[in-house]
Amino acid sequence: MEKFIVDGPTKLVGNVTIAGAKNVALKALVASLLTDEEVIIDNVPQIRDVHLMIEVLEHLGKHCTFKNSTITIKKNSSHTCTVPLEVGARLRTSSMVLGPLLSRYGKAIIPNPGGCRIGARPIDRHIEGLKAMGASISYASADGYFHAKVSDLHGAEITFEKNTHTGTETLLLAAILAKGTTILHNAAQEVEVDDLIELLRTMGAAITRTANREIIVEGVSTLHGTTYTIMPDRNEEVTFAVAAIASTGDITVHNSRPQYLAAFLKALSRAGGGWEEIDTDTTRYFYKGELQAVDVVTGVYPGFMTDWQAPWALLMTQAKGESVIHETVFENRFAYVEELKKMGAKIAYFDPKVKNPEEFYNFNWNDHIRGMHQAIRITGPTNLHNAIVSINDLRAGATLLLATTIGSGKSYLYGIEQVDRGYEHIENRLTTMGAHIERVRGDALS
Repeated sequence: MEKFIVDGPTKLVGNVTIAGAKNVALKALVASLLTDEEVIIDNVPQIRDVHLMIEVLEHLGKHCTFKNSTITIKKNSSHTCTVPLEVGARLRTSSMVLGPLLSRYGKAIIPNPGGCRIGARPIDRHIEGLKAMGASISYASADGYFHAKVSDLHGAEITFEKNTHTGTETLLLAAILAKGTTILHNAAQEVEVDDLIELLRTMGAAITRTANREIIVEGVSTLHGTTYTIMPDRNEEVTFAVAAIASTGDITVHNSRPQYLAAFLKALSRAGGGWEEIDTDTTRYFYKGELQAVDVVTGVYPGFMTDWQAPWALLMTQAKGESVIHETVFENRFAYVEELKKMGAKIAYFDPKVKNPEEFYNFNWNDHIRGMHQAIRITGPTNLHNAIVSINDLRAGATLLLATTIGSGKSYLYGIEQVDRGYEHIENRLTTMGAHIERVRGDALS
């Protein structure tokens, strides 16, 4: 068991380069299953989830070489269509191999996928779409596996009831080698989806966005290998932007893509946070004076991302006044709040009055848990202090690490494997900017 020991407070000053997007890298690796030819992916982050996906691929018959930030994927002499429970159950995106395996081999056996526990995150939207394309899929509770088979995967016209990022990508990956045309309505518009589409086009896929939230895929017989560089991680950029301003510091971000952060930057400007574009891929984030409380509502692209709400909550603990965060994408994403409250944050839960919540919220309203809240009020500014805190999901983990960095005294963070899932050596990068963070093995306090 590992933990972080953090001494604060620290004003973070320096430079950082944004790593490749986690939410593209994992799907790009899955895409390699669509061909026997060599696939080379550049700008891949050295994170735990990538290594888990490599394990999945190697169990399915691929040979992967990960050097620096480049993964080279080649075909092995044999393959299987079963993802082992001990690998797939630790990784949410392991379910995405269903499409490539069904389209190429006609069968797939995968465990119930894992990952962050920030809500039900059902894969029923993926399953329903694959069934519409001709697949037979059943879940065996006795062994914890989905068993899928198909004689010929075919195109279909599919409308997602709710916006689904992973569901859109899962059916894209299935449709590419399916017979005929697939039309996806209410498809996700996230820039990570477009980056995956561009990768697939370089492999020979025929994919077009023809209307708002509509994607058409014309099935092709084969795909070929490719070399592709994935986009930077916009969630990581937001994390370092908050790190700079919440710590009253000044951080220059390289490999920046502010054009993907419009909703965040709009809110940041209203709050009085400083930022400026230095050149086409460099942005400076800096504290320029007292911050003001700003309300946000999370939503699907191009709205304020659900992945940004935890770091935004931290920023608002340093802002003057009362701010509100209304979470509409997931039904259980405020687990970090109790940990911030341990550090002195003044945060209260509440439930906004919403007409037709079944339609308003992007999750299945039936999955809403009694007693869970969809919004919080934050009163600031607050001087955070040291605490022993626990991390239960990726973005919350990065937020709590930043909170202990700006809080006074020595703090201990447990569950740091969640942070490792999506941030490449984050403690080392923060240390270069002045933070005092130590990664320690074992349970004992020191």
